[in-house]
Amino acid sequence: MFETTNRRTFLNQSAVGIGALALQKQLLAGELPHGYHTAGPAKAKRVIFLCMAGGPSHLETLDYKPTLAKMDGKPMPESITKGQPIAQLQGKPLTCLGPQWEFAKYGQSGQEISSQLPFLSKMADDIAIVRSMTTKQINHDPAHTFMNCGTQISGRPCMGSWIQYGLGSETKDLPGFVVLTSVGGGQNQPLASRQWHSGFLPSKYQGVRFHSKGDPVLYVGNPKGVARGDQRQVIDAVNALNEIRNGRVDDPEIETKISQYEMAFRMQASVPELVDLKGESKETLEMYGATPGDGSFASNCLLARRLAERGVRFIQLYHRGWDHHGGVKNGVAKTAKLVDQASWALVQDLKQRGMLEDTLVIWGGEFGRTPMSQGGGANPGRDHHIKGFSLWMAGGGVKGGVTYGSTDDFGYNAVENEVTVHDFHATMLHLLGIDHHKFTYKFQGLDMKLTGVEGGVKIVKDILA
Repeated sequence: MFETTNRRTFLNQSAVGIGALALQKQLLAGELPHGYHTAGPAKAKRVIFLCMAGGPSHLETLDYKPTLAKMDGKPMPESITKGQPIAQLQGKPLTCLGPQWEFAKYGQSGQEISSQLPFLSKMADDIAIVRSMTTKQINHDPAHTFMNCGTQISGRPCMGSWIQYGLGSETKDLPGFVVLTSVGGGQNQPLASRQWHSGFLPSKYQGVRFHSKGDPVLYVGNPKGVARGDQRQVIDAVNALNEIRNGRVDDPEIETKISQYEMAFRMQASVPELVDLKGESKETLEMYGATPGDGSFASNCLLARRLAERGVRFIQLYHRGWDHHGGVKNGVAKTAKLVDQASWALVQDLKQRGMLEDTLVIWGGEFGRTPMSQGGGANPGRDHHIKGFSLWMAGGGVKGGVTYGSTDDFGYNAVENEVTVHDFHATMLHLLGIDHHKFTYKFQGLDMKLTGVEGGVKIVKDILA
């Protein structure tokens, strides 16, 4: 007797077979799956992105402008701002606001850094400062989306998901992409979970947010009366049902459910060990300025190092507190004090453990702030600014002690070696050994890329070691 096969089963089984043959052909040809193509030897294995949410003022942190200081209180030249996008200052009189803090040169490299970043100044020779960043979105949420996803369109994969998709994870006991958040120092803009979403990539690649206080992951412990063996039986039963269903429909989201049930079970053991800082020395805690369990940026930086040690591929720390529409002088000082020491400590800790050479550390926000005053009076602020701002990078194949690019005398426009968000992403992928031109995912008939489809994207080679 011949077994009958319905049309859907035949097509599903045929698709699986064809996919397997295609993958086998890729592997025999020396290629890797997931549209991943190497761009030469990888310098970095992982990324720690210290995201200064709210838009830190480059003019009080990393980009000193003596001409702007001389123009303080005078009208901003119309030739610079005419026709330019401005957020809340649009259509209002524009007055120059000079740098609110002094700068000095540090290290053998002579990098100019604000007095409000005294710890960063101690590692001037370890970092590359990029002073010519630009972006396309002038409000917080779409600007975060653009910085994370390379597009302002919501629902696209973020860079952490792209990297996790391309390189996979080095750990089976923790998610490959983890997000931590902290607040303090200024207006705390909300963050949407889509900033660490996988978009059209399989959902197993999306970021997992760990809470900074209390249980880092909800329901990480079993309910009272449920032993670990009982939990194992439940997961085995659920996964068996999912395997049966997946055998019929071949749905990648079912595969994700199976793997995530297993991950959740392993995390019940790995997460409590991760956040237990009893093994950390008093000297280490003091170096970071961390008090375990306080939910601070400092504690999150220490957790970032521990996550990196355990094989997490992409670690993103958001500190919400850089939105200084008013009181930018005191605001920058207050917020910088909350993040400066821990950022330095993270780099030094990685360096001491021999991990900095293959860990790319990035510090920066979604945009900068205007050289024009907002609010006026004795306590002025700065508006959102997209035409020129700064960030720094360290480790993972980045050359230390270099400054790349520049803005004009007012800190308004990037005038030398502009670095777009797509250039930034391409450089990051290059350091991870990924060719951004060929790193694609087929979606709605298009070969989608983190670096977009516009062309003209460049790798910032002058900051590479």
